[in-house]
Amino acid sequence: MRNVVNLRSYANKSVVPTLVLLDLQQEYVASPRMFAIPDVEAALENCRSVLRHAGRVGLPVAFLRMVGRSPFFNPALSYSRWISGFEPVSSDMVFERSKPSCYASREFANAMTEGGGHFVLAGFSGEAACLSTVTEAFHRDHHVTFLADASASHGLDQIAPQSVHETVVQLIGLFAEVTTANQWIAGQTSGAAFRVR
Repeated sequence: MRNVVNLRSYANKSVVPTLVLLDLQQEYVASPRMFAIPDVEAALENCRSVLRHAGRVGLPVAFLRMVGRSPFFNPALSYSRWISGFEPVSSDMVFERSKPSCYASREFANAMTEGGGHFVLAGFSGEAACLSTVTEAFHRDHHVTFLADASASHGLDQIAPQSVHETVVQLIGLFAEVTTANQWIAGQTSGAAFRVR
């Protein structure tokens, strides 16, 4: 079966989104480590679904990971590695940064700007990396679609992780389009994802 090439993408690069998978690292699933997020299985399955979809339709994919010089996110430790099934392939973009926002990676910022400033965001953690990335994207006039059910957040003090994530999704909605993984995939299939904003 041959792929159909969307000729509008040659004329307007902003109609083709990049799938950005954020911090799908062992640190977030290795309980009882401090940054482990409980009950992330559903979010990971939704990340798998959107990654498979991006591969089927030929969308560009970018992986970002946090790196640090501490006991956490240290590249010398196994916890910094990708979660099984989320290892980038040679055609994927890979960026590293030491602060929450994806834009802390100059290479990521340049790639998104040169690619039209349109990306779809999924991954960890909602209350820090996702929220800061979406806020900065808004200030750069980049268009972000956030997949709320392909992400998860940490708890904050006495607030449960699910409650934090629900609040984060509402905040992100002030700066970006919010949808679910299945709705985004369905929109891609119907061609809605290629409408120019």
